[in-house]
Amino acid sequence: MQIHHLVVGYLQTNCFIFIEPTSKEAWIIDPGGNAGDILNLLTQEGARLTRIINTHAHFDHILAIPELQEATAATFHLHRDEQPVLAYAPQAVRSWLGWEWGPPPAVDSFLEHGDILTLGDLQLEVRHVPGHSPGSVIFVDHAGKRAWVGDTLFREGMGRTDLPGGNHAQLVQAIHAQILTLPDDFTLYPGHGPFTTVGHERRHNPFIAPDLWIG
Repeated sequence: MQIHHLVVGYLQTNCFIFIEPTSKEAWIIDPGGNAGDILNLLTQEGARLTRIINTHAHFDHILAIPELQEATAATFHLHRDEQPVLAYAPQAVRSWLGWEWGPPPAVDSFLEHGDILTLGDLQLEVRHVPGHSPGSVIFVDHAGKRAWVGDTLFREGMGRTDLPGGNHAQLVQAIHAQILTLPDDFTLYPGHGPFTTVGHERRHNPFIAPDLWIG
């Protein structure tokens, strides 16, 4: 499986493109901007984008979707609890960036906790990890010992919970249940910033490691 990493959009979002080498079918996680760069990469690789799977629907993770869909007819997939966040995205763009965007893309089918998504030899388990937003999910590749975790968890940090639909206690609980239950050697790919591992966060993340709490 070919995996490409791009940093895209106004808030430097980590975007990932999977390309199955035989069929050249491609999926993408969190295309938050730079649609032209994404389309150029797909063209260079001779790949065909068929599916967009998102960890959540904050505007910095979805801005490129309409342009990608227009160019490729790729389907869009999101957890159903994220629908209010998706609906709010045009207002968020107006507030943060000062320009009009919308309407938001329509969801073709909803991701569910426990789903297994298969592209060639890649299998991704969908895990619901609410708290940063109601419908945040992560994608776990057990065979590859890695997970794409969106904005639920960062290197020595965690997603903000002060936006509409956020819940700090819920996010901490979900991280412990759905991320820290993975083995320490799993690589974690956050929605922003550097990559990390489960073990590093278990030992060094002050937001989720009780031994590091102050007070």
